[in-house]
Amino acid sequence: MNEEQAWVAQAQHGDDQAFTQLVEAYQKPVYNLCYRMLGEPEAAEDAAQETFLRVFQHLARYDPKRPFATWLLSIAAHYCIDRLRRRKFPTFSIDEEDEDEPAFEIPDADAPNPERESVRREEKDKLHKILASLDETDRAAIVMRYWHDASELEIAESLGLTVSAVKSRLHRARLALGKRWEESSLQSLPQRRPHESPAF
Repeated sequence: MNEEQAWVAQAQHGDDQAFTQLVEAYQKPVYNLCYRMLGEPEAAEDAAQETFLRVFQHLARYDPKRPFATWLLSIAAHYCIDRLRRRKFPTFSIDEEDEDEPAFEIPDADAPNPERESVRREEKDKLHKILASLDETDRAAIVMRYWHDASELEIAESLGLTVSAVKSRLHRARLALGKRWEESSLQSLPQRRPHESPAF
């Protein structure tokens, strides 16, 4: 039994200190998942707190044969999906980054360049809008796969889907993201007037 499993077993038997250890170990990944799903720091903070409250309330139901992190993140993901479905205009933010889990990488040189930074901000805004258009479950699958490096099996367990359904959702979401990015890029190109030369 490793340290995490010991904390879980102790917490299941009412050890508050052991549960505190679990919260401290997972508060950052849970907050990050909630932030990338909900797009607002305050909403992510509330969602993370609600996640740990639900974990505490249902800890007796946890199956030790299943990875604790997968079970924990599934609770966070489901809560965020419910929140998003209640929202009129769901949002997805990638502005906040941390050292352990960098946000979506947009090519950029190390040297400061105001023009390049402006382009980078515009591309981040564009990506933000595109990701916000995804179905809530597809978004959860994308966040878990590409920001939390979850396997297709772990995503399936977390979201209550089959592995083939996860593969299908990830494939569909990637295609949608690529298509919408391309469409958005084409729309941003300067339009040529009919009488002008194609060279201009």
